Amino acid sequence: MVKDRVLFVCVHDSARGQMAQAYLRKMAGDRFEVQSAGLDPAPVNPLAVAVMAEQGLDLSRNKAQNVFDLYREGHLYTYVITLCTESEDRCPMFPGITKRLHWPFSDPSELEGDHEQKMAAARHIRDQIKREVQSFIAEHS
Repeated sequence: MVKDRVLFVCVHDSARGQMAQAYLRKMAGDRFEVQSAGLDPAPVNPLAVAVMAEQGLDLSRNKAQNVFDLYREGHLYTYVITLCTESEDRCPMFPGITKRLHWPFSDPSELEGDHEQKMAAARHIRDQIKREVQSFIAEHS
C-alpha cells in the first residue's frame, strides 16, 4: 500500500508542526507518511514537549527541519498543510500534484503569562491541533 505523504509547515517547526506530525503518526501512521518543517527552524519548544508528554508522545529528541531543504531535495507530498499565516504565504510550491491545506493556530513561542498560564494555552493549541488531525484522518481515509 502506498501511503499519502503529508508535510506540516510552520515558521519554526518548533511546536505546531511537531505536534501535528506526532498525532498523525500515532493515529494513522499506517496510512500516512508524515514530516514537519519550518521556514526558519528552531529548537523544539519546551512547552510543546511538556504538553505532548501529557498525551504520551515524546518530542524531546525531535529536530526541526527546513522546508526549503526538503524542497531542494525534491521531496514530493500529497498534502502540504500550513499551520500559520506566515507559512501559508512563504511555503514553496512543491512539484507534483499536491493538495495545500491551511490550519492556522496560535504560536506557542508567543504565549504570555506565568508558566501555568502558558501551559494552559499550549494545551489549548495542542487540543485544537489534535481535533484538526482527527478530522483530516476522517476525511482522507
